[in-house]
Amino acid sequence: MRLKNHLFWITAFIAFFLDQLTKYWIVQTFSLGQTVPIIPDVFHFTYVTNTGAAFSLFSGKVEWLRWLSLVVSLLLIALAWFGQNLSRWNQLGYGLILGGAMGNGIDRFALGYVVDFLDFRLINFAVFNIADSCITIGIICLLIASWEKAPSDSNS
Repeated sequence: MRLKNHLFWITAFIAFFLDQLTKYWIVQTFSLGQTVPIIPDVFHFTYVTNTGAAFSLFSGKVEWLRWLSLVVSLLLIALAWFGQNLSRWNQLGYGLILGGAMGNGIDRFALGYVVDFLDFRLINFAVFNIADSCITIGIICLLIASWEKAPSDSNS
């Protein structure tokens, strides 16, 4: 059986790898609560933990969020493995969402929380991580894919 949707798998792996690598770096380099300004009062690296979903939504709901991450991951893997060939935008979108769901899901199962560190202070936004960013960008890719012109049936 030949693997299809190559871009999906590559994107998911890269997203997952970058998420886990950056979280490992933060945990090894920073103390919990420590912040380092990259651009003072605009963007900081701030090490915090999050028991909620992306951008601290549903804080304290780690139990059901870990299972949601697992179910979403398995559904996306099944879609790419058993489903039809996906468009490039769909492969990018679903791959980014899978990489993010797996990255945060692993944290939830292994640690009971997610490591967050990207802190945009200029807009007073919740601290987040690469996985959250991948999920958000993945959704944008899926929106773009939904606007793609469907192929017309030339046999009509």
